[in-house]
Amino acid sequence: MKSPIDILHETSILDERMRRWISRYYRHRGEKALEIVDDDRVKRYRDFFVVVGETGEYVVEGKYCSCEAFLHRGNICAHVLAVCIARAIGRYELIDLWYYQDLKEQGIIPYRIQTDI
Repeated sequence: MKSPIDILHETSILDERMRRWISRYYRHRGEKALEIVDDDRVKRYRDFFVVVGETGEYVVEGKYCSCEAFLHRGNICAHVLAVCIARAIGRYELIDLWYYQDLKEQGIIPYRIQTDI
């Protein structure tokens, strides 16, 4: 049996019926994912998607997410679902930069390499 996301990718129609199905099928994660998409918090960079969450930005690549919930549980999270929905209906902000480039322009250094070992 196909999931709501599978059907959404085939039809690209996010109507009230599909919203209810997503909410029932994925429960709280589905509701949260729909809210993220509705609030236009999904960004597509050259290298991957980024979701603006409640406490930060989360990198989403395929079925992987950098959020704590995903890292601890390993299950699909609301951020991954939001990207799946956004891709299916074409509703995301397209940013023609590599994510690292955007962070540098904002003055954020995402990681440091220790060289004095």
